[in-house]
Amino acid sequence: MSATYDRLVGLLVDRFEVDRAEIGPDTTFEDLDMDSLFLVELLLVIQAEFGADLAEDAASPGDPITAVADLIDRHGAAAPAAAPVPAAPAVSATGERA
Repeated sequence: MSATYDRLVGLLVDRFEVDRAEIGPDTTFEDLDMDSLFLVELLLVIQAEFGADLAEDAASPGDPITAVADLIDRHGAAAPAAAPVPAAPAVSATGERA
C-alpha cells in the first residue's frame, strides 16, 4: 500500500480509535460503522494533517479507505515553494552598507 494509505490508517487508529485489525484496503467507512458526519470530521482532519484541499463531501460512507488515500494523493498539498534567496545588503556609492 502507499505511504498515504498507511498514514490514513494510522490516523484512523490513533485519532479516531478504530481497531487496526478491522481495517483493510477494501474496508469502507460503513464497514467501520462511520457515517457521513464522521467523514466530514475526518476530511477536516485530513486537510490539516495532509494539507489536502478536500471538499466536505469528497468521500461517502461507502467508499473504501484506499479511495480516500488516492483522493489525498490527487489533492494533496503542492510541493513547498523554494525558500526565497535573501537580497544582498545595499551598498552606497562610498562603499558603506545601508
